[in-house]
Amino acid sequence: MIFNRTGEVRDGFFVTGWSHNPIYLLKGRRPALFDGGLALLGSVYREAISSVLNGDFPRMVFITHVHFDHCGAVPFLKKAFPGLKAAASQKAKDILKRPNAINLIRKLSESAGEILSEFPEERLCREPFDPFEVDQIVRDGDEVDLGEGLTVQVLSTPGHTWDFMSYYVPEKRILVASESAGCALSSGYISTDSLADFGVYLNSLRRLASLDAQILCQGHRYVYLDEDVEAFFRRSLQTALEFKDMVEEYWLKEKGDSQRVLQRIKETEYDPLPMPKQAEPAFLINLEARIKSVLNYLDLEKGPSL
Repeated sequence: MIFNRTGEVRDGFFVTGWSHNPIYLLKGRRPALFDGGLALLGSVYREAISSVLNGDFPRMVFITHVHFDHCGAVPFLKKAFPGLKAAASQKAKDILKRPNAINLIRKLSESAGEILSEFPEERLCREPFDPFEVDQIVRDGDEVDLGEGLTVQVLSTPGHTWDFMSYYVPEKRILVASESAGCALSSGYISTDSLADFGVYLNSLRRLASLDAQILCQGHRYVYLDEDVEAFFRRSLQTALEFKDMVEEYWLKEKGDSQRVLQRIKETEYDPLPMPKQAEPAFLINLEARIKSVLNYLDLEKGPSL
């Protein structure tokens, strides 16, 4: 089964806000959020979370990585829910102290407005993104107690980014892996999101696939359930190897012309997708990094700069 909407997935676990760019919510004695969504949708997430919790409030937000579409609404939510604590890796905390990183998050957050046409303007939060405090540093192997027998196991799964953490709730067999497991597009194609290091990404993908997950949460669009979890991991690994081969093929055919390689992959992966889809500036930044990660893995010369 593949869940592709907002609402309750199963047994107190919810997709909130917008299925294309969700914040996940786990009810319990200490309700927890997973990922921080888009800054522009802060009020949309707040309303959805409040509706589910009906007077209660989330205690923790577990952040996978500090890309603009996974941490953008955290400052808004920390104000909306006093006492909400943000958990992320040490690398994520360090990134949020860099002025250039904050400027990029702000720029990309603003550009996301072009994919949010289904939301009326009055529902969007137009305040610039502000850096927020990471209240709890989490490391590989940590366990966070949510009470009532629920725990969150922390797994370092770099490759998409160096600050990446995935989260596993073994009692409910929920895995929030976001882009570290690959990301299925609306076309069904699984994007290989190895922005930092392709080889490390493959290792993280195989580690995640070894878990006994029955609910797999992507960063965007879909939640996979039961037998579809294993099937997704098989396809994601296969697609990652195919992406490596595609980059190598185009690199050789285009004689190391990086811009031509970039354009050919964009024509394959991005141009045919219907809206809503990732804003083009963010897609191109990510695609450049994905290509570089494969070229490094293959030890090919870079040629002209992307």
